[in-house]
Amino acid sequence: MDSPNYQLLSEKDLSGEADQHLYNEKKSIYKRKLLKKHQHRPTGEKPYGCDQCGKRFAQSGHLGSHQRIHTGEKPYGCDQCGKRFTRSGNLFTHQGFHTWEKPYGCDQCGKSFGQSGDLVTHQRIHTGEKPYGCDQCGKRFADSGTLVKHHRIHTVEKPYGCDQCGKRFAQSGHLVTHTCV
Repeated sequence: MDSPNYQLLSEKDLSGEADQHLYNEKKSIYKRKLLKKHQHRPTGEKPYGCDQCGKRFAQSGHLGSHQRIHTGEKPYGCDQCGKRFTRSGNLFTHQGFHTWEKPYGCDQCGKSFGQSGDLVTHQRIHTGEKPYGCDQCGKRFADSGTLVKHHRIHTVEKPYGCDQCGKRFAQSGHLVTHTCV
């Protein structure tokens, strides 16, 4: 969980009083940074806003990840197939597909999944549970991603743009279809 800018030295790497002072100073800075991040959570404060769409975030890093939607930047690439991602977590999940490991199986139909969260979402097909509701129209969804896509109907947000003609789309799949035509 160490940030690259505040990476802590291990105590065994310290040889003298100056090193101990540096260690304590970095540790103190890192703890203040973590405290600042934590303080935004309980209050719901979101001080970081996107200049392009106005969406707000509690942490500056989340804003940075979000802004990649608008810029199209995908800094994380798969070594095996070259596919690129905006977030490192998405790359990590994708890399699991290359191994084809699917240890999470559905007790009702036998379908298997690589991620436990995907199994949980899948099981809602059998239970009919739809825990995610739109605050504007009341429509309910089995997974949060579908709710996010649905919200774009109300906000007219179109974060995906064509590099060739500039046309914008609410869903990435619509952009892919457009570029194939």
